[in-house]
Amino acid sequence: MKAYEDIILKPYITEKSSSESAMGKYTFVVDYTATKIEIKKAVEALFSVKVLSVNTMKYDGKIKRMGVHEGPRSRWKKAIVKIDTEAKPESYFTKGGKIVTSDKKYKTSIEEFGFVQ
Repeated sequence: MKAYEDIILKPYITEKSSSESAMGKYTFVVDYTATKIEIKKAVEALFSVKVLSVNTMKYDGKIKRMGVHEGPRSRWKKAIVKIDTEAKPESYFTKGGKIVTSDKKYKTSIEEFGFVQ
């Protein structure tokens, strides 16, 4: 099991990702071998938010040259995480037909992302 800090490496801040954060979508550079379930658990644990979905993309490193030296850039993985922006208390039925409401307090945005909306 990897530590959550080893899965989420850094936020990926671009013009598109900063505009999508208003809709609850945050973009991160993640570990190349991390799965969607590991990414979801890491974001929920590190930022105290409720994750609805995770989309991932893998990028291969380009071959670049500096003078006569040629070599590849490193490969990396990007994850777009959609969080719940309307935190509502969850209610469910128990065996006896009784309604139970849990007051789980989740944040509706990630302030540590690098900018404030």
